[in-house]
Amino acid sequence: MTYPSKLWPGNRVAVLSPSSGAAAAFPHVYETGLQRLREFLGLVPVEYPTTRARDADPRDRARDLCAAFADPSIAAVLATIGGDDQITVLPHLDDDVLRANPKPFFGYSDNTNLLNHLFNLGLVGYHGGSVMVHLGRRGGLHPDSTDSLRAALFTDEWYDLAPAAEFADEPGRWDDPDGYYTTTPVMAPGTGWAWQGPPRVVEGVAWGGNLEILSWLMQADRMLPAQAYEGCVLFVETSEELPSATEVYRILRNMGERGLLARFPAVLVARPTTYDFTAPRTPEARRAYAKDQREAVIRALGEYAPDAVVVFDIDFGHTDPQLIIPYGGQVRVDAEARRVSVRY
Repeated sequence: MTYPSKLWPGNRVAVLSPSSGAAAAFPHVYETGLQRLREFLGLVPVEYPTTRARDADPRDRARDLCAAFADPSIAAVLATIGGDDQITVLPHLDDDVLRANPKPFFGYSDNTNLLNHLFNLGLVGYHGGSVMVHLGRRGGLHPDSTDSLRAALFTDEWYDLAPAAEFADEPGRWDDPDGYYTTTPVMAPGTGWAWQGPPRVVEGVAWGGNLEILSWLMQADRMLPAQAYEGCVLFVETSEELPSATEVYRILRNMGERGLLARFPAVLVARPTTYDFTAPRTPEARRAYAKDQREAVIRALGEYAPDAVVVFDIDFGHTDPQLIIPYGGQVRVDAEARRVSVRY
């Protein structure tokens, strides 16, 4: 795997919307993310034709991605947000351009599509760092998210992930600009990580991402043969669409039947988001949802990867704060010292 070059303050970075055009729908959130990108990270955002476009054609989004990678003045590419159709963009990418111009790409959720595509090309990407969700976070940046993102952008050293002292699971509504500017996330005390498996140290290349998107990639045959993932550290997270425990189990079961799960000596599982905008749940129901999802993961791994070291409730993916995982980069899972480190 090839790590891309690191950034310096003052570098120009492409801000793109390879999935949803939410930057057009919620400009106040998007603009806040751009402002903080300049103010707190010292980077110069550069927009492309489809960055603020609603329902942009997949070919146009692919054209912008390739243009950003090809431009020698652009040091990194950041996604505005996720979505649900990036899989239609991938066939229009020019892989020769991507290979010849490796750059850090930051995104999560539906951006698992592009991160996996870069992985297939031998390029390291970065799972996390949404311009709108985490840089545009209401109430200000979370220090854990900012520290991890800054380290991923500017350093190439090992970085210790750590359990969050507090976390939020109730995102504010973006269609209420007044509330967006005047409210802060409701934080809950951190719960720490839960460990399972033998007390050993595993070091490997990170692969995975959003679990629902991984299922789509399997269906579309956009993955490598199972043996290509031998020794990798699997990391998985679920989205705000709240897949049921049954669906989570079935996706992992199907990965097992494909011969994937047995390849992973370690698995990192994100703290699941449990908040439902359409039908608010009680705290008890949300805790039950998280518990059922964990049991589904344990069941699948018990059947297909019983000797894997597993860590639950790490803050990556659809979480607040959000830690960056180097997709295709090195990860060390030390079950003896209860420590997880990544190399950015």
